[in-house]
This record gives sequence, structure tokens and C-alpha cells, in this order.
Amino acid sequence: MKIEIIPVGDEILIGQIIDTNSAWMAAELTRQGFEIVAITTVGDDAENIRRQIDIAFSRADVVLMTGGVGPTKDDITKKTLCDYFDTDLVFDETVLENINRLFAHKNYKLNELTRSQAFVPKDCTIIQNKAGTAPILWFEQKDKLLVSMPGVPFEMKTAMADEIIPRLKKRFQSVDYLKYSFLVSGITESALATQLEDFEAQLPGNFSLAYLPSYGLIRLRLSAWGNENLPEMEFQKGKLKKALTEILVAESDAPLETLLGEALRSNNLTVSTAESCTGGNIAHRITMVSGASEYYKGSIVSYDNAVKTSLLGVDKSAIDTHGAVSREVVEQMAQNVSKKLKTDCSIAVSGIAGPDGGTPEKPVGTVWICTKMQNEIVTQKYQFGNSRAENINRSTNMALLQIIRMVNKEQRTKNKEQRVKTE
Repeated sequence: MKIEIIPVGDEILIGQIIDTNSAWMAAELTRQGFEIVAITTVGDDAENIRRQIDIAFSRADVVLMTGGVGPTKDDITKKTLCDYFDTDLVFDETVLENINRLFAHKNYKLNELTRSQAFVPKDCTIIQNKAGTAPILWFEQKDKLLVSMPGVPFEMKTAMADEIIPRLKKRFQSVDYLKYSFLVSGITESALATQLEDFEAQLPGNFSLAYLPSYGLIRLRLSAWGNENLPEMEFQKGKLKKALTEILVAESDAPLETLLGEALRSNNLTVSTAESCTGGNIAHRITMVSGASEYYKGSIVSYDNAVKTSLLGVDKSAIDTHGAVSREVVEQMAQNVSKKLKTDCSIAVSGIAGPDGGTPEKPVGTVWICTKMQNEIVTQKYQFGNSRAENINRSTNMALLQIIRMVNKEQRTKNKEQRVKTE
């Protein structure tokens, strides 16, 4: 069974918002064993919407649409679907009851625009929206299916999880999607492809290897469809792991902040951060993980040198002699934040994010990162590019990666010592 996703909205076409809905839907549907054949964005134009539905039905069994079903004049999806399926809008009391229930819970007053959400296409199945006022519309035409959902991410995710995916799995046979992910660093995409050339050449035809680079990291996804490929998957992932050797960071596609949390928890360690050029981005990434308070104690964002000296206790003479972007300063930042916040580990970053501020000796993109675990410190100098956003994201990734490697190295050492004692 093949699915096409159609997000609707001028705001997506002009870049006013990012279409996160389609990415989430595609990932979740693939995980559930459904094949996505296309994702096509359409603006708020009735003729283009109808044309795209025709195109989608020519290559997919199911069309999932998001957006354009609200109460305002630019929300034309519902009316367009009535025209496409040759039906009319009728008032549905059950939808109004659902709206009243939601409004009563939030203590909102119902107005006529919101009440108009209860007008729905006559010839479709109505699925109540548990998280919003616009109902989910389920159209069936011969062997084809179209589902229209709100574009609000929380409403769409609730509808997909509670209603759409269970109904799709009941009606269509899904095929298990097998995948295995590796995270690597310290190599370019082209160099990695060269290194894995022999591995890829011997892959069975129904297997694929995808390269997903992002700010100093590359995620590798080995995949195949169908449970009958499980034995071959185990064999191939073993060969791939052996081919990656020293550049392997983790056998996972989880974000670095999740991997760090897992490593800190398993070793009963805590961490703090001292940030300059990243401006709190490392702290933000770490605290995006639920339960981070178990191991993350806090941060001192010392963007100004006066904060480095007054709050972090960095020697002013070190800044005067070596500059704020230096080994000497970043090591003091890491050691002192760990003392002040009483943590086992720490991360410190100081650099020139750009686009201004560089010198011939320290050009834009120069970043020093120091990570500390108990009495051990690792300090690295990185030279990134000229993009401010990229420099901040690369610095964040490299800092997280550096501390992950330290903690995992400690765990490997403990495991080795335990094996020796056991033997």
C-alpha cells in the first residue's frame, strides 16, 4: 500500500513556516510499515489542490492531507474536497458537540466562525478531533482513500496516533520496515562512501544504505522491507559495524543529547555547561530530553568576558594574554563551572561564531571546546566555516560528541576491568 502526503498552505510555499508535519508523518508511517511515495506541498488554490489529488491518486492508494480546514477565509480545503468528491456541506451536530466540549474545558466563548466548523461534507466519514475544532474527513472512492486533517501539529499527531494509523492498519496490510542506524564522526561524506564502497557493492538488491550528514556527523541507515530479511539484516549490520571501526560513535539514530543522557545515567554522572559562542544552545539541546534534571545541573552563559571572570572565575590575565578564544580560557571555564555547580562532568565552549570578529590569527569559525570528566579533561580546537548558525550548531554537536566519547570510554574501561575480575 502506497501513501502520498499533501500539506496545504501558502505559508509553507513561501517559507513562512517549516513543514514539520510531513516529516513526522512520513517517519511514523514508515515505522508502521507503510510506503511513502511522495510529499507534495500545495498552496491555498482550489484548482491546484484538485490537480494534485488526481496526480496523487495516480501513484498512491491513500492520500493524507493536512491544513486548510480552519474557519477563516483562506482555509479552502474542505470546500475544495466537496467539489472534488461531488458532495455538499451539511451541518453536523456531533461536531458541534465536540467543539462545545472543547470550548467548555478551555472556558472559551463560541463564535460563528468556529461554529461553522460543524459544516462538513455530506458523503464522507467524520472523525472527531480530540484536540481541536476542525474534524477529520475520511473520503473513500472505489479502492482509493483520502483523509484530510488539521495542520496544527498537535492535532494532526493526535489524529494520526489515535485514529488514522489504527484504521489504516486494519484496512491495509503493512510490511515491516527493517532498519539499523549508525552514527559516525570525523570523516567527510565522500570519504565515508569511499571507505564503504566494497560493503555497498555486495549488498543484496533489496537492501539500501543511506547517508544523512548533519553538522560534523553522519548517520547511516541500513534498511530493507519485510521480516524475511531479518537474518540477512543481522549479517549485514555486523559487516557494516566492522567496516566503520574508529569513526563509529553509536549504533543508534538518537540525537546526541539523548545519547549523552543515556551515558550519564548509566554511569551515575552529572554534567554542567559553560558557554560563550554557543549562547546556551548546548544547554537547550540537553534539556530537550525528558528527565534531563537527573543529570544536568545548569549552565553559566558567559558571553561577555566580564561574566567569565566574575561568575566563572576565569583569570583576567589568561584572557588578556591568550584571548577569550583559547585553550587556557576554555579549560578554566570547564573546571570552574564543574566546581561551582558541583558536577562530575562539564562542557565549555568559546569561539568566534561570526560573521564578524575574526582575525588572521583567529578567523571566524575558530572554536575551542573543553570537556571534563572528574579529573580528566580533553581540549580540542576546531576550525569551522563562516556561517554563524552553522558554527553554533557544529560547536554544539562537537561538544556533545566530545563528552559522550569521554563517558563511554570510561564505561568501556569499567567493563574491561569487570571482565578481568570475573575471569
